[in-house]
Amino acid sequence: MQRNLTPMDGGASNAGVVAFADPSDDALIEDIRAVLADCGGLAVEPARLAPEDDLYTAGLTSHGCVGLMLGLEERFDVEFPEKLLNRRTFESIAAIRDAVRGLLDGAAA
Repeated sequence: MQRNLTPMDGGASNAGVVAFADPSDDALIEDIRAVLADCGGLAVEPARLAPEDDLYTAGLTSHGCVGLMLGLEERFDVEFPEKLLNRRTFESIAAIRDAVRGLLDGAAA
């Protein structure tokens, strides 16, 4: 269930880099839920979680967190820097959304 982001330049790329339209928070949350379903190993269906629910309480383990991070990096074409590799970054869908938004905004700058 991967959602494709729309290239702003109509699909043409500049040296292999494509700028993507800024996805809304709702779209980011849906993509994060899809990655959680694929990679998170949660005991709870991600669609049932509120953005602020604690993912560790929902069954996220350190192993699941690594898979989640890798899935997010692939989905959003970003790389989590060392300073974001902590429990707080992955504690909720909202926290992940904020981290991904920051990475996407930083990549656009």
